[in-house]
Amino acid sequence: MQDDPLVIAGRSFSSRLIVGTGKYASVELTEQAIDASGAEIVTVALRRVDLRDTSKGSLMQTLLRRANVGGGAAAAGERRWTLLPNTAGCYTADEAVRTLRLARELGIAEIVKLEVIGDAKTLYPDNEATVEAAKILVKEGFTVLPYCIDDPIVCRKLEDAGCAAVMPLAAPIGSGLGIRNPHNLSIILEHAKVPVIVDAGVGTASDAAVAMELGCDGVLMNTAIAHATDPVMMARAMKGAVESGRLARRAGRMPRSRYANASSPLGGLIE
Repeated sequence: MQDDPLVIAGRSFSSRLIVGTGKYASVELTEQAIDASGAEIVTVALRRVDLRDTSKGSLMQTLLRRANVGGGAAAAGERRWTLLPNTAGCYTADEAVRTLRLARELGIAEIVKLEVIGDAKTLYPDNEATVEAAKILVKEGFTVLPYCIDDPIVCRKLEDAGCAAVMPLAAPIGSGLGIRNPHNLSIILEHAKVPVIVDAGVGTASDAAVAMELGCDGVLMNTAIAHATDPVMMARAMKGAVESGRLARRAGRMPRSRYANASSPLGGLIE
C-alpha cells in the first residue's frame, strides 16, 4: 500500500504488519513466513537468541543478511528488513535498558521495542517500569516502541515520554484470544498523536482486520503465524487481513441500524 505508508519517527513503511522471529520450527521456515507476510519490520528477542552465532543457517546470520544494516548482502530480489530488537524476558527497567544498549553496540538498534514484564504467568507489562525505561532510552536517542497494557493513561504517559508509537496489547502474549477490549483501544486511538500498533494476542486473520478497522496503524504478531498449521499460508492471510482492514477503515463503513434497510429503492415498485 504505497500510497498509505506507516510512518514511524519520520520513516515510511509500505507494510503495516510487523512480525516476530520466535517459535518457528526452523530458520528456513521463519524466513519463508516473513517473506510471505510482506513485513518490512521484523522483531527479534535479544535475550532469547544467540547474538554471537552468525554461522551459515543461523537466525542471526539470516537476520543480518536481510537487514538494513551492514551485516551482509541480500540476494537479488530479496526485500530488506528493518530489525526491531526487543527486550522480551526483561523484568526490570534496568534490564531492558542494558539489553537495548547492547543492541546499539551491535548496530541493530535503529528502532527498538521496549518490553518490561511485570508478571511471569500473564506476561502483562509493568507499567511503571516501562515508562521509566522509556524515558531513559528516549533521552539516549533511541526510537522507542513500547509494549503496554491497553490503558489510555499509560499510553499517554509513554507518548509524553517521547515514544515514537504506542503498542497496546490485544490480549496476553501468545494467547490468540484476539481483541478483548475494543473500547479501550478506541479511546487510545482517539487521543494518540503517534501511531498505535496492536501488539500481542492476535490469533487469526479476522483479529488483525478488526484492529485495523478500529483505526489502529499497524499490528505486531508472532505466535499467530509461527504456531499455525501452515505458517507461510497464515502469513499471507495476515498480510491480506491487515491490508483489507486498513482499506475498510479508509473507505468508511456504512452506519449501523437497528432495523432493516431495503437494498432496492421502493419507487416504481410493481404491485
